[in-house]
Amino acid sequence: MRAVLVVVCIAGIAYVLRRPLMMAAPQCLAGRWHGCYDTENGVLLMMLAGLPGAGLVAWALARWRRAAGAGPAWRLSLAEVGMVYGTVPFVWITMMPGPGAGIVPGRVSLVPLRDLATMGPLGIAGNLLIFAALGLFAPMRFAVLASVPRVLALGAGCSALVEVAQYVLRLDRVSSVDDVLVNAAGAVLAGLASRRWWRSGAEAGRCTERVAG
Repeated sequence: MRAVLVVVCIAGIAYVLRRPLMMAAPQCLAGRWHGCYDTENGVLLMMLAGLPGAGLVAWALARWRRAAGAGPAWRLSLAEVGMVYGTVPFVWITMMPGPGAGIVPGRVSLVPLRDLATMGPLGIAGNLLIFAALGLFAPMRFAVLASVPRVLALGAGCSALVEVAQYVLRLDRVSSVDDVLVNAAGAVLAGLASRRWWRSGAEAGRCTERVAG
């Protein structure tokens, strides 16, 4: 039932964003970098188009785990693929250089909540999604991350690294503490949604013993 709900949500998002996404379709279908992989619309379009391939990779990993008798095959395989596939495209978008990249000096905003009002609903939603997949799937894969404070630390740490990289690489973006706060909040909210499937230390130990045996 939850899987059906996820599919419906993805389909709904794709329907709402269909017009901007289709703007990048000609360049992406032609295999052009410019206009596809260097635009937000293009990256999101290719991410949606690649979902069947990601599902196939998760299926192959699950079959391999079942053959090896290595724990809850589907949950672990889906978590591994999901946290990578659901995070890399959003980080890619975040690291896209602005028009003044390499020329404009790095800018920093360290006052909490000052930039939040200027993000707008779409900006806040985008920032919530950047590390949502990591927060959703990482505790399902790694027992050491199966707690709210650790998911929060994971989201905040990854976000801080991105903000520092934006500043160091002079990407013509503002490195803002509000981005870190919203990114971390997105990771925690997504993690809470998967809390019933978080991996326990006892379960991880049983899986290790089964593989070793």
